[in-house]
Amino acid sequence: MSLIENQDQARRLARAIVSDVAMYNREKVEQGIKEDNIFELLNEQLAEGREHFQSRVSKELAESNIFDIAVVDVLIKRAGKIESNIW
Repeated sequence: MSLIENQDQARRLARAIVSDVAMYNREKVEQGIKEDNIFELLNEQLAEGREHFQSRVSKELAESNIFDIAVVDVLIKRAGKIESNIW
């Protein structure tokens, strides 16, 4: 399988990976937003997701902030309805 070199395809992949992390860890996401420790609670899952992303895209895209942006867009922004002191 060839590596993804297109930024749009890499963004879609990153968002899909982070969506899966959020879907399979709903309770941790909610708890992490409420307690402002989401990155600590999902450290292992996000690290695994990042590794998967980096294994599927070109070196240039793997070193970009595409995955980090997906984390914010998918994991944090979508959790805006959860009550928290961080909002």
